Amino acid sequence: MSFISVLKKAGIDSPAFDALCIFESKLGLTRHDLIMTGSKEAAKERCDAVTELAQKRAEGYPLQYLLGMWQFMDSDFFVGEGADVTIVAGCGVHADNEGEAKHNGIHRFFVGKGAKVVYQEKHLGTGAKTAFKRIDPVTDAVLEDDSYLEMDTVQLGGVDSTLRQTRAKVGNGAKLIVRERIMTDGEEKAETDFKVEMNGEDSAVDLVSRSVAKGHSCQQFKSEIIGNNRCTGHSECDAILVDNGRVNAAPALEAAHLDAALIHEAAIGKIAGEQIIKLCTLGLTEEEAQERIISGFLK
Repeated sequence: MSFISVLKKAGIDSPAFDALCIFESKLGLTRHDLIMTGSKEAAKERCDAVTELAQKRAEGYPLQYLLGMWQFMDSDFFVGEGADVTIVAGCGVHADNEGEAKHNGIHRFFVGKGAKVVYQEKHLGTGAKTAFKRIDPVTDAVLEDDSYLEMDTVQLGGVDSTLRQTRAKVGNGAKLIVRERIMTDGEEKAETDFKVEMNGEDSAVDLVSRSVAKGHSCQQFKSEIIGNNRCTGHSECDAILVDNGRVNAAPALEAAHLDAALIHEAAIGKIAGEQIIKLCTLGLTEEEAQERIISGFLK
């Protein structure tokens, strides 16, 4: 199978372009050189480097990270057997005038047998409205037998574009819980992409995303739960639309074992009128009532 086919099968949007960039980077050739010398055999170590990068790209690693085009902040968390750990993190971007600010972090969690990890993270964008703020976090997690990982991530404004990718492999008796809260406004765009492989017997995952799309902002929620053993998997996308906001939910469940029990729920819509009216009778303005409902929804 060609590298382009591998990337295409993995759902990469531009497999031919990405494969070409990887070839250029690791073979040390320009596109013109590749066309002129395409039939020549490359050194084994260069071929191995190309194969490694193509595999990582297929797993969801950003192309810019793999090629070293952008600066990324990497954090590896190795949690030993039986440990109980709480991690609190924050990521922010700031840009003035018509500048651009980007933050790209890759977090890897290796959770040992019987260990428990609670991870809390907030993302924020600040600065001039004319500046472009982007945050693209990538999270990889490996849960060993009987371990527990709970992730609570929040992004409630100021970020013009975000792509949040999470990949996890869950072992025997292990449990992964993800709670995501996102709010977008104006022309902001947010995309969430979850992929969880339930490889262990009696493993479990619970993915819940709550979001609010205001203005002309748009959001994309993608989740893929793969049950390769006896397991339970649940994903849920709840979203409130305000003004002309748009939300698209695209869940995918793959039961590759007879005893895999997988469920998805989704609810997208505007705030019910009777909720607004009830709060207005208590003395709130319509705008105050709407903000109170949104605040409670995102808690």
